[in-house]
Amino acid sequence: MCLIVFAWQVVPGAPLIAAANRDEFYDRPATPAGNWPEHPQVYAGRDLQGGGSWMGITHDSHVAPKFAALTNIRGPQERRGDAPTRGALVADYLAGGLSAADYIASIAAGAGAYNGFNLVLGDRDSLYWYSNRGDGDERNGKPLAPGIYGISNGLLDSPWPKVLRTKAQFASLLCQGAPEDAYFEMLADTTRAPDVRLPDTGIAIDLERVLSAVCIETPGYGTRTSTVVKLYTDAPAELHERVLQ
Repeated sequence: MCLIVFAWQVVPGAPLIAAANRDEFYDRPATPAGNWPEHPQVYAGRDLQGGGSWMGITHDSHVAPKFAALTNIRGPQERRGDAPTRGALVADYLAGGLSAADYIASIAAGAGAYNGFNLVLGDRDSLYWYSNRGDGDERNGKPLAPGIYGISNGLLDSPWPKVLRTKAQFASLLCQGAPEDAYFEMLADTTRAPDVRLPDTGIAIDLERVLSAVCIETPGYGTRTSTVVKLYTDAPAELHERVLQ
């Protein structure tokens, strides 16, 4: 997952609304969102190479629905080929019984073994951001105040052009009470940022240009799925996905 915008406790009756794109190599096998046979309460896409997921929810009549989403942090000089799969962080939270705060506490000691990541997780009562990069509250799990947030492959609300642009569009759609199709249209934006606004993440400028789009298109890598998630106060959670590649 490489771009997530989400509204937390902004819309009455819907504590969480999120819209996200997953960017990945096209030849990395995955299954679309669905219930997992060994964990029927989990509804998520699945990375068949690593076995984890990038975003998902739970359906369980006995407990409040849970939400989890992950983005990788771009750091080519720091990346380790032997690191464990980050998608397991989403899968284990959704499949387990721990609260978001307790789950973060349980993984914190070993988080340095993973390549850089952002993790957003919670339920309709609380939402946390956790990262194994940065040097602030994110290292302990930061409970989020009501608001509209965005994450790409930097830390939460890093002012990358596509994060700023998508957050603004997302806020406008929320104010309009826009239909679901409008969120997917927002996620399909292939506009690239001008060079003067590109972040410097340690990769070549031509690749920075390509990756600056909300919806990425290259011959071997790009946006694979777009997803809209809603957690309601008094109704089951919803996850709607469009598979692009």
